[in-house]
Amino acid sequence: MTKQWVAPRPGGSEVLEYIDTDVRPPGPGEVTIAVRAAGMNPADTKHTRAAQADAYPMSIGYEIAGVISAIGPDTQIASGGGAVGDEVLAFRVPGGWTEELTVPAADVFAKPASLGFPEAANLLLAGTTAADVIRVTRASGRDTVLLHGASGAVGVSVLQQLRPLGARVIGTASERGADTVRRYGGEWIAYGDGLEARLRDLAPHGIDVAIDAVGTDEAVDVSLALVADRDRIVTIAGPGRAAADGFAAVGGVQPESKAFRDSVRQRLIDLAAAGQLEVPVARTFPLADARDAAELLESGHPGGKLALIP
Repeated sequence: MTKQWVAPRPGGSEVLEYIDTDVRPPGPGEVTIAVRAAGMNPADTKHTRAAQADAYPMSIGYEIAGVISAIGPDTQIASGGGAVGDEVLAFRVPGGWTEELTVPAADVFAKPASLGFPEAANLLLAGTTAADVIRVTRASGRDTVLLHGASGAVGVSVLQQLRPLGARVIGTASERGADTVRRYGGEWIAYGDGLEARLRDLAPHGIDVAIDAVGTDEAVDVSLALVADRDRIVTIAGPGRAAADGFAAVGGVQPESKAFRDSVRQRLIDLAAAGQLEVPVARTFPLADARDAAELLESGHPGGKLALIP
């Protein structure tokens, strides 16, 4: 028996229930992980709000870090090997807000010793999303990149992944996020009235790429005004505007994005192991307090990544 959070019906943090459930023993190609930290992402409760009726009760959470407690016969994890007691992380998996979980071994990777469990549990959803928007926009060292929402989890990962390429990145954020943008190699600019004019002054030779991680009309309108090639504009939060205005929107359920994100997981883990990809964790909560943590997540101002600790 283990404890797990589920959404029994459509809704956000207000509908979540903490239930007892059985842990299925691992078969061939599977491992069971004793969870030491569960990552938290806006998608966790976003997806509980509007699924098909037959999806409920819906388990919650897509990424975890922990210790292998059982391994199926003739099974290796994605990074090779794997034995009971090994420290690992896993993404993308169903139902990560739990104490113990059986998952496909193909989604499990050795955890770098230098990475704490809360950091490891929050590395890959944001990291693979960031890698995906860089892929779609073809951002390179020759480019000036406008990054909306630069102090958020995806934005921070974009900044770090673009830094070795030498791209110039101008990142929008509130004044509270300014130091975060600068810490990870971006040039901070406040969003709000006059953003387009201020950006034209800051980048008189133009903006080559725009990455939108917030989905506001301001972010989209400014991006369309400043970037000549709409193939080099992408959003992760404004699919309606993307469809209406003819630029890209990416999401993990899209087949091409899913395949790419799965393919870069080990590379991102290696970057984190080398100290080249940090995961700022603002706060951890006991697993039993997941509803409180989800309320903070839904506020839109968690101040960094959150993790649940069984």
